[in-house]
Amino acid sequence: MKLSRRKWLGSSSILLGSGILDALTTPLWRWTSIPVLQAASSSASGGTSPVTFIDVAKDAGLDIPNVWGGVKHKKYIVEAKGSGLAFFDYDQDGWLDIYLTNGDRLPGEEPYPDGKTPTQHLLKNNRDGTFTDVTEKAGLGRTGWGTGVCIGDYDNDGWDDLFCCYWGHNVLWHNNGDGTFTEVTKLAGLYEERVRWGSGCTWLDYDRDGFLDLFVCNYIDLDIQKVPVPGQTGYCQWKGIPVMCGPRGLTGGMNILYHNNGNGTFTDVSEKAGILKPGSRYSITAVSYDFDNDGWPDIYVAVDSEASILFHNRHDGTFEDIAAMAGCAYNEDGQEQAGMGVAVGDYDCDGWLDIYKGNFSDDTPDLYHNNGDGTFTDRTLEAGLAVDTQYVRWGTGFMDYDNDGWKDIFQVNGHVYPEIVEYHLGAQFTFPRLVYRNLGNGTFRDVSSEMGPGVAEPFSSRGCAFGDYDNDGDVDVLVLNMNDSPSLLRNDGGNSNNWISIKLLGVKCNRTAIGARVRVVTGKHAQIDEVHSGASVMSQNDLRLHFGLGTSSQVDLIEVEWPTTQKVESFTNVSPNQFLVIEEGKGIIERKKPNPSSKMS
Repeated sequence: MKLSRRKWLGSSSILLGSGILDALTTPLWRWTSIPVLQAASSSASGGTSPVTFIDVAKDAGLDIPNVWGGVKHKKYIVEAKGSGLAFFDYDQDGWLDIYLTNGDRLPGEEPYPDGKTPTQHLLKNNRDGTFTDVTEKAGLGRTGWGTGVCIGDYDNDGWDDLFCCYWGHNVLWHNNGDGTFTEVTKLAGLYEERVRWGSGCTWLDYDRDGFLDLFVCNYIDLDIQKVPVPGQTGYCQWKGIPVMCGPRGLTGGMNILYHNNGNGTFTDVSEKAGILKPGSRYSITAVSYDFDNDGWPDIYVAVDSEASILFHNRHDGTFEDIAAMAGCAYNEDGQEQAGMGVAVGDYDCDGWLDIYKGNFSDDTPDLYHNNGDGTFTDRTLEAGLAVDTQYVRWGTGFMDYDNDGWKDIFQVNGHVYPEIVEYHLGAQFTFPRLVYRNLGNGTFRDVSSEMGPGVAEPFSSRGCAFGDYDNDGDVDVLVLNMNDSPSLLRNDGGNSNNWISIKLLGVKCNRTAIGARVRVVTGKHAQIDEVHSGASVMSQNDLRLHFGLGTSSQVDLIEVEWPTTQKVESFTNVSPNQFLVIEEGKGIIERKKPNPSSKMS
């Protein structure tokens, strides 16, 4: 007899909640010694991996402190949520640069590090493993509660632009192509007088007209003058201790869809497009992919403490939320969850994109397997992922860390209540990272203990981004750590297997080629991915698509389906271990070998 995930966890003496709500009124004495289910491999494998992650942030010059509310106590929920970051090549030199969001303190909290008011930061890749802070030169040194970030060339001028969400007023930065940016929020029609709490965002061309549109998540309509203080109501407690209030008990935000008018301006089409029909939600991260393989981009939204959203593109400028019918709104028991991070990838290489969603502690993540028709089945338990329930999961991604041709899962974690360390609840505020290795048979194994100090070191992390910053042929990880400096986790050993990296340039479609799908075939093994904007938690990955090839000595076939015309271009017998640039209608226009200073390990 097949057990549901809830029944299975219950048989293991686990209290499984759908997020904060289930634990709000539980007496403190009930939580002083809670058994936690962990993957056996994380403590008992004792194995070694040919791939390890080393945190090289300090040596790379990434010593900029993140500032996000109180350090030891958090009075309001804005202090707990944190923010994302981005890997993106702002100067188009073929090397990934870094954008770091930053926050603020509320009155009466700890002083700023070094007495300096925090700002967002842009760091240029020096192509030698180090970065230089060019924030001032670029004109990006804005203060405030910067949350999510997504990248896309909205005006098709060949330079990727930067959209940043805030608790306050969102900002659109136009890339001038000379290393500087100009704020064009009002000029573009994206400014609102009212204060809103933007969280995740994603660029997409939902009507396939060749211009990028913009979807923005809004988390909570927050007025801290009207929010109860910690412990004042049942929604301001966690496991019997007083904590900041929310999200339950607070008013959720309304998501927004902006249509690109093709002249540098946007129009809010949220109501017309059906985006407002689900009502207010605690939305955190949005991703846009073609989940039903019909050639039109859909939108999936991870929602905190409520049902998540899947906006199906109806091909006429409108969307319909089909998440409940499609099987990706709740877990397999029909329970709401505290969704935060989202990864999308074809983990079983069947040609359909699957979804991994991270949730709050005392719960499992979700692995939604695509049934091949745009609906999903929750395979979390069968895949071996209904483990490690103590983690509060934030940034995540499907990434092939060892280039064996199967997408693994990387996840960063961090609690939201620093106060828990005072109450000895058996819970932690800081956590190590998690790595689940794809075994190629629909299951995963927790190999975190084998992956080196960059995975083992604990932080309270939020956003993370994935990309090959040192151009050595394997995927690295950039992590935002709350009230700490970032981590730059260099992948050592992943390039011992073969790989191919593909940068797409649109001509008839949007220049960033967001929505373009690539299929890579080696022998009988086929992989797919799409160029995408916004991912993980409120973050942006490398826009290049990276495919591990294992020991294959050539790529038998690369197919590129361009999103506006739906035309497919094919390339055969391509040598591995190259960075390719493919331009729509022109084919492969550039080939580069990996960084010669990198070493195989």
